[in-house]
Amino acid sequence: QVHLVESGGGSVQAGGSLRLSCAASGSTASRKCMGWFRQAPGKEREGVAVIYTFSGGTSYGDSVKGRFTISQDNAKNTVYLQMNSLKPEDTAMYYCAAGAGNYCGFSGYGINYWGQGTQVTVSS
Repeated sequence: QVHLVESGGGSVQAGGSLRLSCAASGSTASRKCMGWFRQAPGKEREGVAVIYTFSGGTSYGDSVKGRFTISQDNAKNTVYLQMNSLKPEDTAMYYCAAGAGNYCGFSGYGINYWGQGTQVTVSS
């Protein structure tokens, strides 16, 4: 079993930055990939970024490429999402997720565990 706790959300003006953190507990073998997803009211869930915990490989959704960076601190069992140049359309609930398999897709495929979410609000 994996438990994920997000933190770092808040309100920021457009152009600003925030860093989200996801503290994970449980077996490392159960979280071979970890990622961030978001969902705005009335919209479908969107994959933001994924990191493969053993290789460090990353992938990003098209809407955040060049602005967001996912990283990990294995000693702290924590994954981060650095968000720069924030836009009002980035406003959403952000969820940390983990998968036990070798692939985490932006559709949610391969995700076994979800956090409770942290709200990010970007004002214009």
